[in-house]
Amino acid sequence: MRPFARVCAEDIAYFETLMPGRALSGEAIGEDYDHDEMTEYGHFAPEAVLRALSTDEVSAVLRYCNGRNIAVTPRGAGTGLCGGCVAVDGGVVLSTEKMKRVLEVDVKNMTATLEPGVLLMEFPKALEGTGLFYPPDPGEKTATMGGNAMTNAGGMRAVRYGVTRDYILGMEVVSADGEVLNLGGKNVKNSSGYSLLDLLIGSEGTLAFLTKLTVRLVPEPRVNLSLLIPFDDLDRCIEAVPAILGCGAEPTAVEFMEREVIKAAETYLGKQFPDASADAYLLIRLDGESASALKPAMDRLTELALSLGAKDVLLADTEERKESIWNARGAFLEAIKGGTPSMDECDVVLPRDRIAEFVRKSIEIGREEDVRICSFGHAGDGNLHIYACQDALPDDIWKPKVEAVMQKLYAHARAFGGEVSGEHGIGHAKRAFLAESVGFRQVELMRGIKRVFDPNGILNPGKVI
Repeated sequence: MRPFARVCAEDIAYFETLMPGRALSGEAIGEDYDHDEMTEYGHFAPEAVLRALSTDEVSAVLRYCNGRNIAVTPRGAGTGLCGGCVAVDGGVVLSTEKMKRVLEVDVKNMTATLEPGVLLMEFPKALEGTGLFYPPDPGEKTATMGGNAMTNAGGMRAVRYGVTRDYILGMEVVSADGEVLNLGGKNVKNSSGYSLLDLLIGSEGTLAFLTKLTVRLVPEPRVNLSLLIPFDDLDRCIEAVPAILGCGAEPTAVEFMEREVIKAAETYLGKQFPDASADAYLLIRLDGESASALKPAMDRLTELALSLGAKDVLLADTEERKESIWNARGAFLEAIKGGTPSMDECDVVLPRDRIAEFVRKSIEIGREEDVRICSFGHAGDGNLHIYACQDALPDDIWKPKVEAVMQKLYAHARAFGGEVSGEHGIGHAKRAFLAESVGFRQVELMRGIKRVFDPNGILNPGKVI
């Protein structure tokens, strides 16, 4: 742990002068700031919480903290799942929660420029009436757009549209010493030297502090429909995915889920899922110009799914039916959390032809360790969310068991050619797994990059590497 300076009364006085009423210290700091959504990874109380309103304020804070050797932890909505926005080394939490403006929607260039604190669920309101939309669709809609950028969030529409990285054209960032940098812009292509923009996407605030974001928009599809496909056999369900992706239907989303998580979502939401009789399900979304234009793809998928062992193919073509399915899908994480006192998550991404094998292996690992395992995920892009649940296990038994489960899961992910994180990042919780996955040389290269951007190491210390 780096010996950072403690925040003292003099520092608090300066921060209060800089942002009156928005510099919190002592008992004024709420408990929400000491953890993210995965409380399994611990609570870390910051010494000050600063709620910035502008780039100038961020610049002043970083210049001051860099000079005083005070650790600075960037934070958006705190919805992360790896401990990426918590102050493991104390110091200052610098929050973007009040930087919530959509600064411009440029219809001609099909771009939008916004501040990092805009929530994912709020952004579509700014696009209403433009005929444009922002395709990335991470499951946590209360996350910030800045947090999505800093973890390269994926989501359910990634199969067709890609991930957050594919839609970021420009960033305004502040370096560790307070200098404001503009990377990229509205140009849709660029081959001008090293791509610092791409380096910062997914960096979890360890290299620079994001203050503005310019994103690419695309024409909004006129219609969409969803297919819910039940299977009696989990293996058949997941093994159907490569064929579905290769049949030419071009689905927007291909999700898989087990009956157990559906039951949990029904309890959590107090609403029935359209079908809960099968062991496993695929949920497919199609986007297009019209219902008639989507019919050939729908027919092709229906015929294929039934030939691959599906029990049925259920069509959701009304808003009510679609909402009943997708609202349940969006509630899976909270539903699992609500049914167990503690849990840990494995957010691996794998080659798509290894998904079924890995899910089978996760079930075996759960049996070996006598730990309940729940799983769902983005089958279309190989990103699985595997959850180990504590249930009735006492803490002294749970801790070594969950550690063993995670070690085995990540070891098998490496053996299958996978990576540690598909979209949730590394934070402080997954650092050891990242090092094991990528090896010494790559970690050393990352550390070298960190030293160039942040020589004093004040930006989000203890994260990623």
